[in-house]
Amino acid sequence: MRRLAAQCAPLLLALGVAGPAGAVTCQNVTFDGARFTACTVDATTEDLRLFHRDATGTVLGGWNTLQRTVAPNTLAFAMNAGMYHEDRRAVGLYIEDGVEAAPLVTREGPGNFGLLPNGVFCLTDTTARVIETLSYADTRPACRDATQSGPMLVIGGQLHPRFLPDSDSLYVRNGVGTSADGTTAVFVISDDPVNFHLFARFFRDGLGLPDALFLDGSISRLYAPTLNRADFGFAPLGPLVGVVQ
Repeated sequence: MRRLAAQCAPLLLALGVAGPAGAVTCQNVTFDGARFTACTVDATTEDLRLFHRDATGTVLGGWNTLQRTVAPNTLAFAMNAGMYHEDRRAVGLYIEDGVEAAPLVTREGPGNFGLLPNGVFCLTDTTARVIETLSYADTRPACRDATQSGPMLVIGGQLHPRFLPDSDSLYVRNGVGTSADGTTAVFVISDDPVNFHLFARFFRDGLGLPDALFLDGSISRLYAPTLNRADFGFAPLGPLVGVVQ
């Protein structure tokens, strides 16, 4: 464990997780032979929000429409932020600016979302937290914005119990992890197809984050202008998360 910590220390420092977080810092990282892009956000100072529809109720679906929605401000970072139905409705809980658009789902179900435990990414004006769904249901924290997805990747420092190290289910995946004090959120997209076990280990062992949530796979996209990156897809996305500056 000491050796692992020593290996990870430069990565934690570069991403701003070990110390005070910067605004939005995106880095290309290699962990255990796989490539990842990680974007670190200081939740105490940055305008980190969820987005789904414009003022007319039309699904935003992508970066261009999202940028027009936040104009004249600029979009510093964005990523798809949870699973959705064919009509782009959020699959589980979705709250935006205090308004609940879709309810919490606590039952087990098919697919990755229903692979319990799943969780909720909860934002306030100064915090960002990943909370296991049943814990969220018990405590009902006051989230300004929230999106539910699944499965959890890391729960209190432990990997999801269903993940297998040798699983051959390999996809490009994206997710979010949060620091124990809720001040820092790290959004990650794998740049190589990876299984859940490796993806979760990157959050726990590579980034040292105690809680992390899977957002989606295969359709995963990232907008990171500091890396000259704006992932394109033919189908519109559902919920989005972004930093406005």
